[in-house]
Amino acid sequence: GKHRIVIPCLGHFKEEYEKVSKLYMNNKIRTTRYTLLNFLPRNLFEQFHRVANLYFLFLVVLNWVPLVEAFQKEITMLPLIGVLTIIAVKDGLEDYSRYKMDKKINSLVTKIYNR
Repeated sequence: GKHRIVIPCLGHFKEEYEKVSKLYMNNKIRTTRYTLLNFLPRNLFEQFHRVANLYFLFLVVLNWVPLVEAFQKEITMLPLIGVLTIIAVKDGLEDYSRYKMDKKINSLVTKIYNR
């Protein structure tokens, strides 16, 4: 049947462990959704999947048409920008707290039992 090889990260096995460990994924926990590079585009993508945000965006775009213009163009953008900013800050803070919790869990000391 199937079997697995366990190489200890100790003493004279350390070099072999480093060679083999590069071939596999690490065992770290990652529950965050964003990175610094993808936060803004991914957050906006997620926010515009909400119908209310699409409605406000439609009103902003519609107000840029001269025949339909009801208010000043900048005033129509304020509610949408405000909502997007508040939600982005909330999502960023939640993701940062997840990052801190992941870091705490990944740095825990574990015990290995050996016969």
